Amino acid sequence: MPTPRSQSAAPSAPRAVAAPTAVTTSMAPADARAARSAVVFGVIALILIGLNLRAGITGASALLHDLQAVLGYGTLVAAIIPSIPTLCFSLAGAGTSWLTGRLGVENAILLALAMLAGGLLLRGVPATGMLVAGSVVGMSGLAVCNVAMPSFIREHFAHRTSLMTGLYTVTMTTGATVTSVAVVPLAQALGSPSAAVGATGITAVAAFLGFLPVALHAHRNKPRTPAARVSPWPLLRTRKGVLLTAIFTLQSLLAYAIMSWFPYMLTTMGRSAADSGLLFGLMQLVSVPAGMVLIAIGSRPRMLRPAFYLASATMAAGLALLLLLPAELAVLPAVLLGFGLGIFPLVMVMISRSGASTAETTALSTLAQSTGYLLATTGPFGMGLLHSATGSWTLPLALLLALALVQIVVSHLVTGRAMTGTRAGTGAAGGPAGTGGK
Repeated sequence: MPTPRSQSAAPSAPRAVAAPTAVTTSMAPADARAARSAVVFGVIALILIGLNLRAGITGASALLHDLQAVLGYGTLVAAIIPSIPTLCFSLAGAGTSWLTGRLGVENAILLALAMLAGGLLLRGVPATGMLVAGSVVGMSGLAVCNVAMPSFIREHFAHRTSLMTGLYTVTMTTGATVTSVAVVPLAQALGSPSAAVGATGITAVAAFLGFLPVALHAHRNKPRTPAARVSPWPLLRTRKGVLLTAIFTLQSLLAYAIMSWFPYMLTTMGRSAADSGLLFGLMQLVSVPAGMVLIAIGSRPRMLRPAFYLASATMAAGLALLLLLPAELAVLPAVLLGFGLGIFPLVMVMISRSGASTAETTALSTLAQSTGYLLATTGPFGMGLLHSATGSWTLPLALLLALALVQIVVSHLVTGRAMTGTRAGTGAAGGPAGTGGK
């Protein structure tokens, strides 16, 4: 095997130096195996994390009606509980850029997974206070994962950002689908909705254990230099920062308003809890191939903008049909809404490849997600209050429909030339990392 140039002796050095070179060369296969193992563990960890990042939300959503009946909390708490995820995503997510700068991306994600697992398990205690506290802790951990994962993907899979982001978001929606379908039968089998909600923490423990080797490998092999950090808030004065924040806000508000209340909505309209859970699962299930299809469309030349149009228009159509059709025909809006939720992978791909560096990607992710989720909190919280005030879902759904139409306009702007660095709608992320207008 030829000797690497970095190990070659200088011209004036004696020939005896060749002996250590042979040793170094013989170690190269071991180094290659270690690098391959790190990639494999990274992919496994990415899948495990993705499976958990919506499961804790959809698991509680499918049981909100039963949890309120068993625990006995009032309408205000009933409106607050679905709002906890987006509020935590905003507040805890805002500190992720600082946290990753201090601990590194891998250690920050490991800490976040510990919080996620602990919080979800805490929700299994049958008390309103434990449900709220566990949700706050768990969703705060989830928030850090949400913001840090685009940077993790960029750093570990620089040449496969679209593929890995697609895998990550597909596993995310898969975990949400399985949980939303299984959690109601699980609650019936356990005789307790609290126990079923707490059981979602078991998969979070698996994600923590799966990510541990990745964090240990990074700790051993990364240079001991302070991580670079870019402040996210000045980016709000750039076109890129504003548009990424706007599209993330709109899709988050629509997604979490729907995911928080869809099963409860159908239950109040006369569907059984089991049927509502199945339709909720169907909506989540459709979002899995939808995300893959939209990324495949958006990756083609000049097709990014049509992909955003398709997702946004489908979301608007689903909300319109949910507003107009009886609950017996809810399967059609469930399918359309599920397809509309597939916009999330497109947004995450754009964030993953928008920064000129890992630090800037983290900053853009922090800005878009912390600001976006703060504003998106008005979705689930507002829907709950409006339904309580009016006794109907008509006004909440009409407002969501209006926002879905606004999302179509923002989709046009975010896929423009100033954002992608190319002709409008070219490529899933608009070309190489770091392109895009200020």
